[in-house]
Amino acid sequence: MKKCSIGGQAVMEGVMMKAPKTMAIAVRQSDGSIHVQKQSLVTIKDKYPILKLPVLRGIVTFAETMVMGVKSLMTSAELFGEEEEPSRLEAFLAEKLGKKTEDVILYSALVMAVVFALGLFILLPALLSGLIRPYIHKHVVVNLIEGVIRMILFLIYITLVSRMNDIRRVFEYHGAEHKTIHCYEHNEELTVENARKYTTLHPRCGTAFLLIVMVISIVVYSFMGWQNILIRILGRLLLLPLIAGLAYEVTQFAGNSDARLIRIIMYPGMMLQKLTTREPDDSQLEVAIRAFQEAAGDLIQGEGGLEIETAADGGFDNRESDAAEQGSRECQAGM
Repeated sequence: MKKCSIGGQAVMEGVMMKAPKTMAIAVRQSDGSIHVQKQSLVTIKDKYPILKLPVLRGIVTFAETMVMGVKSLMTSAELFGEEEEPSRLEAFLAEKLGKKTEDVILYSALVMAVVFALGLFILLPALLSGLIRPYIHKHVVVNLIEGVIRMILFLIYITLVSRMNDIRRVFEYHGAEHKTIHCYEHNEELTVENARKYTTLHPRCGTAFLLIVMVISIVVYSFMGWQNILIRILGRLLLLPLIAGLAYEVTQFAGNSDARLIRIIMYPGMMLQKLTTREPDDSQLEVAIRAFQEAAGDLIQGEGGLEIETAADGGFDNRESDAAEQGSRECQAGM
């Protein structure tokens, strides 16, 4: 089974696929057509090669993925025809800061998402573990309990989100994204019929990455002392980029290994995807395949493989991707 350098993300009524130098977003519109937007990608790692070192590359990739994910969701909403009107505050900030309203909305959404995540998975576990501190005097034990609380909150959050009807459609596109990548990795032509038979679970999914972040954070934070609540929270925040970088390296290593032990270690992350993916229908698979073809056009054609349909139902940037990084064959199926 071959590996690839293409990953993706489910968006509103569609899929985003990312090749080393190209990103494509395909969205199923209300009239049944598929609208594609394609653009070239530039990463800060190309400008500063030192950022390609282990761990550092994971930190940068994590940050870039967060920004790209929010942008992709906003783009898909626009392509689908449900672009959100800016609030008065967002319009005011755009005018005062001299920025585009879309940029203000983007970074406002990103900031709110980060604040919510930090509050739920950093602040709340720290506060709850503080309640048991008078009864347990060993710092390591209390920190481990805090980590377990964090893991439980994470699982509860994923479970509750997976039950939302609107999110269910996104999770179906998530499953379509994984099936498409599986189909390509198994050297089959990218068709709905071929992709349909594959599993919705993928070892390099972003869901598994988040679970690895949780596990590594339990280990790292357990060796920290017990200071007041502000210092504890600050220490955890400062270590979070390092943890994300380590989790990235673990995911990369696991993705390139077929060892039985590695599969056993990654098994919980695979099972967690049963909550974040759903079985897609054929129309959703068609969208995922279209996004993959547009993002990976040069890579696929360079292998003498598939015919690529380049005419989109809507306009898109038709700049070709640079396949110079073809040698890097790790495939990261995103959430």
